[in-house]
Amino acid sequence: MGIKEIIGKVINNKMDKTITVAVIRKISHNKYNKVLSKTKKYYAHDENNSYSKGDIVKIKEVRPISKTKCWKVIEKINN
Repeated sequence: MGIKEIIGKVINNKMDKTITVAVIRKISHNKYNKVLSKTKKYYAHDENNSYSKGDIVKIKEVRPISKTKCWKVIEKINN
């Protein structure tokens, strides 16, 4: 099993060296065939505090950095 990498949008950068990334996934409901939008928040490590709210970033799974952080920012995706 490889390293997980996901793309999401920065929704909060007020913490020191930490950003909150929201990942939106579209799934189809089995019975009603309606497309649902599921959002999950991840805390990601940002060493230089270089990402701001609204940026699209790619994050990857790493060893636990703190109690809630086990993701690290790889790069910023250009819009």
